[in-house]
Amino acid sequence: MKIAETVTFGGSGLDRAAHLRGQAAVIAQQADAQIVLLWRGKPMVQDGALVRVAPGHAVLDDASADMIFLGCEDGPVFAADLSAWTPQGDAVESLNSFLDASLQEHPAVAGAQFVELRAIMTQLSPRDAEIAATARAVFGWHGSHRFCALCGHESRMAMGGWQRDCPDCGGHHFPRTDPVVIMLITHGNAVLLGRSPGWPEGMYSLLAGFVEPGETIEAAVRREVFEEAGITVGDVRYLASQPWPFPASLMFGCAGAATSTKITIDPAEIEDAVWVTREEVAQIFANQHPKILPARKGAIAHFLLKNWLADRFD
Repeated sequence: MKIAETVTFGGSGLDRAAHLRGQAAVIAQQADAQIVLLWRGKPMVQDGALVRVAPGHAVLDDASADMIFLGCEDGPVFAADLSAWTPQGDAVESLNSFLDASLQEHPAVAGAQFVELRAIMTQLSPRDAEIAATARAVFGWHGSHRFCALCGHESRMAMGGWQRDCPDCGGHHFPRTDPVVIMLITHGNAVLLGRSPGWPEGMYSLLAGFVEPGETIEAAVRREVFEEAGITVGDVRYLASQPWPFPASLMFGCAGAATSTKITIDPAEIEDAVWVTREEVAQIFANQHPKILPARKGAIAHFLLKNWLADRFD
């Protein structure tokens, strides 16, 4: 797809400047350094943009010592984690909900708020979206990989946050991204949609699943669709990809041609699956369908369905 990189979190062309990661501690003190702020995976935003502060800003008193070097714009860009800071009041009661609507305000940055990334991902510029997604994913990896997988000793952040080193056995560990296939499966004029248990009422999306070791993308598409919905798939082609930092996946958007239509769901995998015509998808996007809500804007499922509806696959 010529428009593949217009998907949310993609296509901003950030210079990640990997050759500078070993010097991150030094360049973080440069006067032109900019630091974005996250609290428990939620970026701080103001007026629809990521907040960027300079080294030494008072808000950094509540940040962890280790920052992630994200790359260079006009100067080096870092991300700081304020997850240890405790906001006042009952602001954290909805943190574990499907879409956290709570907002947290730090007294050192007037007018700014920590906001769930999924709620604002389509409002950010492509550059801010890429920066926020990268920072969230890498901080999430550090939070779940504190100990060396080789010897169990606590490891340390290194290389500007792009590595963890074990001081005991010398092992090196690197951020991981899990490959996931998400499939636009069609048969004639219809597309296959499904929903997982626990999703909000009316929410349906494209089927998706993790790629297994030793498996091609095409094979994963066929296996996942058959496992979840009992549908066999013939031709498969790649369309677009999306970094998805919830917590750390790379979504491979694919189109697949169904060779059967009878749906037999695996209730351990999904709650429901349905064939939906192109005309019904138009109703869904217009919020006029009696049962199904449109996929969330910003997600690759929405991107693929919207462009299928507009016949923009090239």
